[in-house]
Amino acid sequence: MDTEEKMKICVIGGGSSGLAAIKCCLEEDLDVVCYEKSDYFGGLWKYHSDDADGKPSVMKSTVINTSKEMSAFSDFPPPEKFANFMHNSSMMEYFRLYAERFDLLKYIRYKHEVVHIEMAEDYERTGRWIVTVKNLNDNIEVSNIFDGVMVCVGHHVYPYIPKFEGLDVFGGTVTHTHSLKTAEGFEDKTVLVIGIGNSAVDAAVEISKVSKKLYLSTRRGSWIFPRLGPNGTPYDIILQKRIFETVRYYDPIHISETVLQFFLNFKFNHDRFGLRPPHRVLSAHFTINDALPNHILSGIVTVKQNVQKFTENGVIFENEDEATEIDAVVLATGYDIKFPFLPDGILQISETNVNLYKLVFPYQLQHPSLAFIGLTQPLGAMFPISEAQSRWFSQLMKRNVKLPPPADMKKEIQRRMDAKNKQFVPSLRHTVEVIWIPYMDEVCSEFGAKPNFWKMAFNDPRLFISCMFGPCTPYQYRLQGPHPWEGARNAILSTWERVEKAFKTFKRGQAT
Repeated sequence: MDTEEKMKICVIGGGSSGLAAIKCCLEEDLDVVCYEKSDYFGGLWKYHSDDADGKPSVMKSTVINTSKEMSAFSDFPPPEKFANFMHNSSMMEYFRLYAERFDLLKYIRYKHEVVHIEMAEDYERTGRWIVTVKNLNDNIEVSNIFDGVMVCVGHHVYPYIPKFEGLDVFGGTVTHTHSLKTAEGFEDKTVLVIGIGNSAVDAAVEISKVSKKLYLSTRRGSWIFPRLGPNGTPYDIILQKRIFETVRYYDPIHISETVLQFFLNFKFNHDRFGLRPPHRVLSAHFTINDALPNHILSGIVTVKQNVQKFTENGVIFENEDEATEIDAVVLATGYDIKFPFLPDGILQISETNVNLYKLVFPYQLQHPSLAFIGLTQPLGAMFPISEAQSRWFSQLMKRNVKLPPPADMKKEIQRRMDAKNKQFVPSLRHTVEVIWIPYMDEVCSEFGAKPNFWKMAFNDPRLFISCMFGPCTPYQYRLQGPHPWEGARNAILSTWERVEKAFKTFKRGQAT
């Protein structure tokens, strides 16, 4: 391979992770092309009313669960006027502004579906891949060779449908949240929502506004976080701080989690509402919703235990003998994590293990030329993680950094999985679960973008205090490392100003 030629990178998926991947490749002067199956960018966050296979989208009413300052790309704060928790339409506007600022959209080829990738004949020497793409406009397939591949399609594509006794004879409608766009069609019906994750609770709250009765079935409950934090500020602005993470790290008896659980129960008692899980608050992906407690309190939503079995016109819950009549079921049961275009064995994932080094690189491959971007389930914001992973990949492709030997990567994976299995409830999504600050530090340390706090404490005490005791915003990871952002310091110090400006939607008149 001619080292003077630009390396060619294939980005699969034009969602939020794909946009970050394109931008990070351009920063390193890599020749990038992005294949997007649909005719739009934004991925999951682009609302569409149709139920197209392989094209997920949020519900029409969906609002992001992490606040805008914590969800930002590291060198592009959202507009001050945007709400602190952005509606999906505002998210799309933010992505559009980001794409236009860095001129990203011209690299996306819409209506192009990646159908297969395989190692090139010279893979052992070069790490290159053959990517076969179908142009959906004319159904013609074309294969091209790339030096690197970034898989950015996420894991909300293929709905997981568990087996329930009697579901095949149930006479009502059955819908997965993947296909749920609005509450239309559930008017005056008795509806059962199965699940307790964010999608389940969002569906229950939305449908219960129009249904005759709504039951929410949960196998083990969940800790419910409100978006609304102390004094009406976003919850993650308060909780996502380095000082709190330091306390948690040196807290083997879980005092910090006990305090957090106390405050969550002070808002509403999880035992009383039938939602208290058997695990601690940071042992599973918690659920974020402000409306659910009010809906339970007013009887609009009724919490039930796990489903025992279905009947022709209803359901029998665990510890109950009689069937409850229902008209419709909504399955909020998650997704299978799979990528049909990949060769067998590339991704190996189960409820207890995954073969990805730091959840990005298959350790068994000879070259770091295939990366999974955004294949994480963070206790925190997703977009900065995808960006950090993309920055790391681009540095590896430019050979500015390198991965450890496969044996060392395998040991690190085992260490991560042992720690994960000890902390989190066993499930497929918890296999890729991460806590935001330590994971961001871990990834950004790989390419020198984790801030040097010892140096900062002596050279810039004001910034040090803000970084340690204020919200850990993504801008911290543009203070140093490749392509630092000169506006990062000011963005960190002015975080609260932008949070407050989102509330300034009116002018106070002079008292009369």
